Amino acid sequence: MTSPLPRRIARVRPAPPRSMTSQSFTGLPVTSKAPDEQFFVANDAAVFDSPAGTRWTVVDSPFGASRANANSPAREGWELGDVVSQDAFTFLAPSVPANVFGMAHNTGQPGRDLPPQAFHKAASSVIGPGEAIQLSSTVGYVDPEAELTVVVGRAARGLTLETASSAILGYTIGNDVSARDLQKTDELWISAKSQDTFTPAGPWIVTNLDDSNLEIGIVHNGKELQTASSADLGWKVDEIMVYLTSFMTLQPGDLVLTGFPAECARIQPGDTVVCRVEGIGELHNPVTSAAWEELPA
Repeated sequence: MTSPLPRRIARVRPAPPRSMTSQSFTGLPVTSKAPDEQFFVANDAAVFDSPAGTRWTVVDSPFGASRANANSPAREGWELGDVVSQDAFTFLAPSVPANVFGMAHNTGQPGRDLPPQAFHKAASSVIGPGEAIQLSSTVGYVDPEAELTVVVGRAARGLTLETASSAILGYTIGNDVSARDLQKTDELWISAKSQDTFTPAGPWIVTNLDDSNLEIGIVHNGKELQTASSADLGWKVDEIMVYLTSFMTLQPGDLVLTGFPAECARIQPGDTVVCRVEGIGELHNPVTSAAWEELPA
């Protein structure tokens, strides 16, 4: 039996409609504030950067039970079934999650020798492709971690190894940004993992992807760091899903970062970080100083 082909699904924000753009006395366009829209689009092209790979079709939300993940009201050019060019929108984080989880000490046999252990990341820490990872002046040493990330497709509790895959819509790339100094002093890792902008995710979800042996790595300021594989994870994806749903219900759109087996490097304002996962693509984010430190009192 032939396995279904991978499909990409993305959550995007359209460029402002033409009605919001007018000409100023200088002759340059003036654009009023764009509506805070979101739509889901899909693409079945096997080659992501081919001409066909940049033409997307507007689809229903894949998270039908999640109000936060509903499509915005349709408008001209953004009706179900409409085909839109990739240059007509901006990629957002692939979902609006209720919960975001990471897995602690999940590398190789040493990780497997320990019981599985998850940590919670604030949903408010999630940002999309191209958005800045913002570092406060007091945060200390910060690392990025490129991770194969599960996107939950339905509410799930009490999964088994046989049913775990039924709750997975697909996979995206997550960056588990981690403040190492704070991790040493905060045993719950809340301050180290849940700061604003500390969970970049995207650029899309890939369905029907074999997660067993995918290369994972980081490019830091143009330098490719040592890669690893999803095969190097201690606890595998289906086992992680069984573990998490043994004590809570996962919700449509939730994100589960599975662990980081590759090499990382300290990031600082002015840096660029590219997280790569084979079969999915690349997640690009700049690093800046925290904008909130510049706000007036």
